[in-house]
Amino acid sequence: MINRRLFLAGGSALALAVGAGSAGAAEAAGEPIYLGVSGPLTGPNAQYGAQWKQGFDLALDQINGSGGIKGRPLRYLFEDTQSDPKQTVAVAQKFIADKRIVAELGDFSSPASMAASPIYQRAGLLQFGFTNSHPDFTKTGDFIWSNSVSQAEEQPLNAAFAVKRLGFKRIAVLHLNTDWGRTSKDHLVTAAKALGAEVVATEGYLPEEKDFRSTLVRVRDAKPDSLFLVSYYADAALLVRQARQTGLTVPVAAASSIYSPKFVELGGDAAEGVFTSSRFFPEDPRPEVQTFVQAFKAKYDKEPDAFNSYAYDTVILFGQVLREAPDLERKTIRDTLAKVKDVPSVIYGKASFDPATRRVAGAKSAELVVKNGRFTLWDGQKVTN
Repeated sequence: MINRRLFLAGGSALALAVGAGSAGAAEAAGEPIYLGVSGPLTGPNAQYGAQWKQGFDLALDQINGSGGIKGRPLRYLFEDTQSDPKQTVAVAQKFIADKRIVAELGDFSSPASMAASPIYQRAGLLQFGFTNSHPDFTKTGDFIWSNSVSQAEEQPLNAAFAVKRLGFKRIAVLHLNTDWGRTSKDHLVTAAKALGAEVVATEGYLPEEKDFRSTLVRVRDAKPDSLFLVSYYADAALLVRQARQTGLTVPVAAASSIYSPKFVELGGDAAEGVFTSSRFFPEDPRPEVQTFVQAFKAKYDKEPDAFNSYAYDTVILFGQVLREAPDLERKTIRDTLAKVKDVPSVIYGKASFDPATRRVAGAKSAELVVKNGRFTLWDGQKVTN
């Protein structure tokens, strides 16, 4: 049996250690401290809420198993929104009225979160969008923060991977026809063209679509030498399967949002050879990554994916913020978040915030390819078309 606990390292910074010897850790038993979570537990994005909960629960096991926050357990209240902007507004009203809640996490999509942002800002309750990459997400005000990389930064990196390193020249872009998808596509296309590539087609699709064959025929007729998908893993898996059935055999790259073992499972043979990058990769040798992977496997008997790690990282971050905060007033939590430095992070190594942008600086990423039915590190060889 693996015992897990949190050690205090480098002063106040939390670092996870896995191994024997945690029998003396004191379980937190005081009045709980609550984080509010707004996210999907039902509807088309329900799988992401489930993945969040696994990451949250592992982090809480570790925080509360080592004494909690000044002797008090940390917990969360998860309200199901289906990542629907109308529902996030109602949840925001509920959370700001609940004085137990010291900060809010979520929602899953940027549009859903941004619909509620003015409510959190006016009330002075920190909104922390840990999967919200829309460039405008944090612009509502000084209570709106994120540890997600903005699409204005992410998509130029994807374009450089595709054009400069993979060698894509005539790219067809397929994207979710949502605010996130359109914004991401625009940044990707602009950056790819600036690097000398030709974008021969752009095609949007709705989140509920399942049959992409007519779209893919149009794409095929544009004679691309490559595809780039701005998708989530479930729709990306359908796209690659149907692309192969349509006769599109060109190389495929995709946004980091496809990274999950489920993409490979759902895509089957058609997922083979698909490229992506990810802020989290379980074979990354960094100690913080390997420690997290071991603890996750011990609790859930499976390998974590990126959304598990985003959720875990976020609760570990708030564990440190709450430990350092002199009190639990909502404004104090916001002010302390602005000051924390070098928080141990699975995604960032060490996370610190830029108070001007209210985002984390210094993201790391791994460039990946599906090989022999699993994601592996890309070997650096350009694609031969």
